[in-house]
Amino acid sequence: MSVRTKLQRLTRLRRLAWLEERIAATQLVVDRRIAEIEARLTALDSRILCLEQDLQGVHKALSVLSELRNTPLVPRSEFDLFKSSLEVPRAMVEEFQEWKARNPIPDRPFVSVCIPTYNRSKLLTERSIPSVLRQTYNHLELIVVGDGCTDETEESVARIEDPRLRFVNLPTRGVYPSDPLRRWMVAGTPAVNRALELAQGDYITHLDDDDEYLPERLKKLVEFATSQACDFVWHPFWWEDESGNWILSECPEMVYAQVTTSSVFYRAWFKKIEWDANAHLLGEPGDWNRFRRIKYLNPVARRFPEPLLRHYRERQQMQK
Repeated sequence: MSVRTKLQRLTRLRRLAWLEERIAATQLVVDRRIAEIEARLTALDSRILCLEQDLQGVHKALSVLSELRNTPLVPRSEFDLFKSSLEVPRAMVEEFQEWKARNPIPDRPFVSVCIPTYNRSKLLTERSIPSVLRQTYNHLELIVVGDGCTDETEESVARIEDPRLRFVNLPTRGVYPSDPLRRWMVAGTPAVNRALELAQGDYITHLDDDDEYLPERLKKLVEFATSQACDFVWHPFWWEDESGNWILSECPEMVYAQVTTSSVFYRAWFKKIEWDANAHLLGEPGDWNRFRRIKYLNPVARRFPEPLLRHYRERQQMQK
């Protein structure tokens, strides 16, 4: 084989090797592009799946909204029932019924009247306390508990000579929220709970330190409760508007905003259901927060038809 032929063969072999290298390099580029395209397709598939799921969620949400559009909102009474079911143990419901079976209502029940107060000595001693001590039903005790009073309340109460009256002043005032509305919801909680601890009555009732009972309130409620075997009674009341007019609150049902602290009368077992200082976190006044839990115990609850209370509008100048 001539030298020329050998050189030609070497040239062809070199070109072949170069082509194989180029083909291999091209194949790498192609494989890389294919991998990128496949990755993008996979991502696209995943995105399409997410969109389909989102679309299903939208359809579901639209379906729910459509149903809600044709469904009335949950009544507050049912929501109250649900909250109370979480707060009141089943054992307490049974305990109350067992207590009732062992403790019939006496013919002439002893009544405890509880008044929490804070630095309102004038209103307390000239309006609230006298309205209790002048009741035509006198088989009672009156327990006044100061929420850490710093005025002359103790001295003013001490000047009222009646063995049925007892005054206790807590060493410090309760700690309440800074927001005025939330503070109003739970102010006086420690004082009223202390009054409950001290109460010895068969029935217990309450009065705000600036309000007053009508003279026959206790007599009428005792007669009604004993004749109807009531565990819990509420009644209408008069309230004073900003112009000084008296408005009648009929209170047809035992529901939110229709019963107030001083318009109820109930059996002593409910001392176990205390006022909750955290009621404001649920947006509830402390009295209703407590009454709805009592209601959950399924007491014999009746409305007395007559107004028996005057609920005065608070006046800043009176709050000394």
